[in-house]
Amino acid sequence: MIPKKVILLIEDNEDIRESIAEILELEGYHVLTASCGGMGVSLANLHIPDLVICDIVMCDMDGYTVYDSLRIQQKTKDIPFIFSTAKSENSERLKANSMGVTNYLIKPFNDHDLMRCVDNCLKEGIITNNTIS
Repeated sequence: MIPKKVILLIEDNEDIRESIAEILELEGYHVLTASCGGMGVSLANLHIPDLVICDIVMCDMDGYTVYDSLRIQQKTKDIPFIFSTAKSENSERLKANSMGVTNYLIKPFNDHDLMRCVDNCLKEGIITNNTIS
């Protein structure tokens, strides 16, 4: 049996977190969830997921800080990373791209867009600087 890919979902909105997790689980992924950035960084270090999907605006630690925290650690620095955010401004996309974020998924998005983004990251390796809106 092939082990399931592990996706860490960091999202402070419970409804959105549950919805995305359900979509991913129905597609056969094992999903770890965190309601804040600090918890997400801890889970990433503990489980070393195959992919991180992270909101940008959160109460304790924004997504940029989560990304930076994972990039400075040897065991988490190469994990593909997707921002899932309502921030659609071009300046935000450019900031994420300049940081090296794998993909930028703009809320609201549909199931198809989510899975296309996830599949691109996991099946074809790291696809950089993509924006799906």
